[in-house]
Amino acid sequence: MACLYRDAFGIPHLRADSILDLAHAQGRVTVADRAWQLEWLRRRANGTTAEVAGEPGLSWDRFSRRMRTVETAQRAFAACTEETQRFVSAYVDGVNEALAELDPGTVPELSRLRIAPGEWEPWMPLATFLAQHLLFANIGGLLWKRLAADVLGDDVRFLSHQDPTASGSNAWAAGGERTASGLPLIGGDPHRIIEQPGVYQQVRLACEDPVDRFDVVGYTFVGVPGVQHFAHAGEVAWAITNACADYQYVTDDDGSDVVERHTETIRVLGADPVEIDVVATARGLVFEDGLAVRTSSWELGELGFDAILGLLRARTVDDVDRALDSWVEPVNNAVIADRAGAVRYRIAGRVPVRDGSGAWAGWLTEPNRADVPRDGHVVTANEWRGPESDAIGTVFAAPYRADRLHALLDGRSGLTRDDYVAFHNDALLQTVPMVTALVPGAFDDFDGVMDSGSAGAARYAAFRSALVRRLCDEPVFAKLFDPPADHQHEEIFAPWLNAAYRIGLALPRLANETTAGHRPFGIDLVAHAQAALAEVDAAGTPATWGDTHVTDPVHWFALLTGHDYDALPRLPLSGDADCVRCCVSYPAITDECSRGSVARYVWDLADRTVGGWVVPTGADGRPGDAHHHDQLPLWAAGELAPIVDDWDVLTEVGR
Repeated sequence: MACLYRDAFGIPHLRADSILDLAHAQGRVTVADRAWQLEWLRRRANGTTAEVAGEPGLSWDRFSRRMRTVETAQRAFAACTEETQRFVSAYVDGVNEALAELDPGTVPELSRLRIAPGEWEPWMPLATFLAQHLLFANIGGLLWKRLAADVLGDDVRFLSHQDPTASGSNAWAAGGERTASGLPLIGGDPHRIIEQPGVYQQVRLACEDPVDRFDVVGYTFVGVPGVQHFAHAGEVAWAITNACADYQYVTDDDGSDVVERHTETIRVLGADPVEIDVVATARGLVFEDGLAVRTSSWELGELGFDAILGLLRARTVDDVDRALDSWVEPVNNAVIADRAGAVRYRIAGRVPVRDGSGAWAGWLTEPNRADVPRDGHVVTANEWRGPESDAIGTVFAAPYRADRLHALLDGRSGLTRDDYVAFHNDALLQTVPMVTALVPGAFDDFDGVMDSGSAGAARYAAFRSALVRRLCDEPVFAKLFDPPADHQHEEIFAPWLNAAYRIGLALPRLANETTAGHRPFGIDLVAHAQAALAEVDAAGTPATWGDTHVTDPVHWFALLTGHDYDALPRLPLSGDADCVRCCVSYPAITDECSRGSVARYVWDLADRTVGGWVVPTGADGRPGDAHHHDQLPLWAAGELAPIVDDWDVLTEVGR
C-alpha cells in the first residue's frame, strides 16, 4: 500500500510498505502532475513528435531514431539486474494504470490534439532519460568547432570560450569544521534549458518496509523512478554537475563499414511521411549523412540505472560512491557528504580513454576521486580541474563560476543555509572589466554586479549587445552566418551553430587580446566599442537590467506549434551566463532568460528541514493549476521553498 501527501507547494511526498509499491505510486503521481510531459517525452524518445507537431518535429525525430534511442534503452533495460527491472517495471505499471484512468480532456495539450497518451513499455524510462541527454556531450559544439576552424583557420582560437551550452551547473560542499552546525553543507543548482513543465520533479520517497527502510528527498527526471542527481537521504546527501567528459566521439563517415542498416518511416502531421535510413557502422551511429558518433551507452548497451536503488538505500558517502560505480552516461562530477562528517568528490560514469589521435582506446578504470578535509571545501562548476580533467575531456566550462565560488568559500567559517542562498544569488560578472577596458572610464560607476535593479547592468548589457552586433557584421565572419554546404546540419543543432551567440561568448577573449595590443581577425575592436557606446548612450537604455532580463521558460510543444499554453508572468532576474547566479542572456540576440538554474537546493546534513529547494515554475504541469508556477516568484527572487519532513504537517490526498 502507498499513500500520497502534498506540501503547501503541491510537491508529492510518497510513503509505501514496499519498494515496488513506492515505485508504482511514483508512476501514478507523475501522471497526475505531468501527463502531457510524459507523452511528449515518450514521443521524443521514439521519434514521433512530428505526428503531433508537424514538420518542426522532423529534425528531432530523425536524430532520435538515427541515435537508436529505443534500441539502446531496450539493451540497457535488459542489462539491468532483475531487481532494477522490477523496480522500473513497477513504476511503468503505475504510469500505465494512471494513464488508463486519465481524461485527456483535462490536459490542455492532449485536448487540443484530441489524442490520448500512449502506453509505456518497461524500458521507456531509460529511453526518455537517454533522449534528454543525447545532446548533452556536445555534438553541437563539435560541429561548431569544425565549421569555425574551416572558416577562420588558425585564428579560430580567438573565438575560444569554453561552452556553457554544452555544460552547466554548480555544486559545492563545506566540511563540518566550516559550518555553524558542525556537519557538512551541500549547495548547488543544475543549469539547462528552463522548461515548463520543468525537467526536474521534486519528490519525497519513503519506504517503510522494515528490512528496506529509506526516506529520500530529491529531484527526479520526469518519467524516471527514484531520484538520480540531487538528493538528501537523511544520513547522506549528494549533488552532481556535468563533468564535460568526451563520451561521444564524432567522426567522418564515408558510407563503408556498415554493420546494420534499415529504413524507418516518420509520420508527419499535415504532410507526407518521411523515410530515413538508420545506419550503424564500425565508427558508430550515423546521425547525419557523412557523420557518425560513438557513444558510451551504445557501445556498452548500458545507462547505469542499477545505481538508482543503491542511491535510495544509501546511508554513507561510501554507499553513494559504491552505487555510482554503476553509472554510465552522462558522465558527472559528484559531491557527496554524510552525517559522519565525510565529504567526497568523484567522477561518475564510464569514461573512454583516448589515444594520441583522440580515438577511443578502452575505458578509464578508476574514477577521479578525492576526500575533502573536514576543514576544507570542494567546488565543481564544469571547469577544468587540472591534469585529472585531461584524462576525461577536452572542452570545459569557463572558470568564472568555479573561481567565484572558491572566492566566496575561502576563509569562511560558521557557514549556514543563508550563506549558501547568498552564494546562489551572487551576480558578479567577472568578465565585465575585460570588456569595459575597451572604453576606459565609461563604466567606472558600475560594480559588475548584474542585479535586476541595477541601471549600470542595464547600460553594460546594452553596450555589450551593440558591440556584438557590430562584430557580427565584420566580413571575416560572413561564412559563419551562411555556412558552406558541407557544414549544413539538422535544425536541432542551430543553437550551437548560432554565430552571433558564439561571437558574444568570445567577446571577453577578444577584448583581452585587444587590450594586450593584438588585433584579432584584423578588427579594430576599440573603434567598434566606442561606436557601440555612443549608439547606446544616444538611444538610451532600460532603467534596470530586470526590465529586459526576465523569465522566459520554454514549453517545447508550444514553441514548435506557436500556441501559448502557459501565459507565464515575465519576472525580473539578476545574474547572467558566467555568474554563479546563472540566468543566461544572449548578447545581440535577447536579454530574456530561457536557460539557467532549473533547480536550486541546500542540503544540510545536520537537519534536512534547515535546507531548502526550489524549481523555476512549479510541481504541476497543468496550466491553471494552483501549483503550475507558484514557485516562480521564489525562484526569480533567489529564495528557496522549505523542505517538510513531518508527515503530520502534510496533507494526505490519496492512497
